[in-house]
Amino acid sequence: MKNKRHMGDIGLFVLRISYSHVIAYFVAGIFAVLVLGYQEHFLSEPLSFMRPVDSAIVALGPSLQIFRGLFLSLILIPLRETFTKEKNGFIKLGILILGLSLFFTIGPTVGSFDGYIFTNIPFMYQILGYPEAFLYILLFISILWLSYKKQKKWLDIIGIFAVAVICSLSIMGYLFAI
Repeated sequence: MKNKRHMGDIGLFVLRISYSHVIAYFVAGIFAVLVLGYQEHFLSEPLSFMRPVDSAIVALGPSLQIFRGLFLSLILIPLRETFTKEKNGFIKLGILILGLSLFFTIGPTVGSFDGYIFTNIPFMYQILGYPEAFLYILLFISILWLSYKKQKKWLDIIGIFAVAVICSLSIMGYLFAI
């Protein structure tokens, strides 16, 4: 009985991490395009390695985030009790994600510690993605915190529904772009 409940807790954790990630990623991405001007910046010389925001694969990106959410949740399973049961656990999760995915990446990605050292990308472009990253993390841990704080099935249903809408929009965007 206890093992069955344990597996249920893991399944719920995977579900909540996944939908929190997809929703936060989508909202932060829309913010980046509309407010931060990613469309223009991605066409500039320093960021010419980025695909245009209107390319088909970029449109498909939000629906592919389901897989990233699943991978993220699987990686975090050993630490789930730290985040879901300890005081300030979700803040710890946010700091961990911010540190490992933005500042201390393995390799010289834009905006990372090594990015400043090993790339020729100007400072303005190094910091361009920070508002998007901070918004993503804030949304991600807020959605996750709310789902654990309230422990209501209807919140999980809304999360799943939101992911279904995001995926539908993403697939329609992809089909339109091709």
